[in-house]
Amino acid sequence: MDLGIRGRRAAVGGGSAGLGAATAAALVAEGVEVVICGRDETRLAAMAERIGCAWVVADLADAPGAESFIAAATERLGGLDIVVANAGGPPAGNFESTPLDAYRSAIDMNLMSVVAMCKAAVPAMQAAGWGRVVAITSISVRQPIAELILSNTARAGVTGFLKTLAREVAADGVTVNTVQPGLHRTARVEEIYSADALAQMPVGDADDFGAIVAFLCSEQARFTTGAHLNVDGGAYAGLL
Repeated sequence: MDLGIRGRRAAVGGGSAGLGAATAAALVAEGVEVVICGRDETRLAAMAERIGCAWVVADLADAPGAESFIAAATERLGGLDIVVANAGGPPAGNFESTPLDAYRSAIDMNLMSVVAMCKAAVPAMQAAGWGRVVAITSISVRQPIAELILSNTARAGVTGFLKTLAREVAADGVTVNTVQPGLHRTARVEEIYSADALAQMPVGDADDFGAIVAFLCSEQARFTTGAHLNVDGGAYAGLL
């Protein structure tokens, strides 16, 4: 299926590995001009060469870093039509083991960085009458995951922000959605979970996940906004 986005311009956060890299690759395959970001220049450059996209070094740990990424990507491509908001997850831990100041860092990375990217990119999309924002969050938004209290907290906040934004910009041709991954074979998942644990749970392929994000950026998805799509192999057990 032709997604109708050939020639569009996209900024993909956290694109040097994992779900961000898979998403960038899926967009490039659709003819989208893509800029990815990451903190490690060597790893970032290697992934960009493999995918066939541009790259800029940027740290999405806070709002200033997110703003600088959008500014650099906009300059590099001459504008932006698509933003995929994606950053690394905060450290694992539970209520007892997690200090108070760790919440601030998690919220900066997984909430405020997304707000900043939207503030920097969405007004131009509104003016152009076309835009796509997709945030990669987690099924923990629907079903909190044990030992990931920081991620559970921050990603729930960004989900509320994006749902509100979606309603405000829908009439301007801009869609805003979140994709909530379960477990996919990435370095972070393999760091958190043992091989034995992963063998007992549904684990997906990162490339398949990237294709879902690319579809939400498509012309065919123009009427899909404010959605929270779980892509988890059936791991989420709720009805709503």
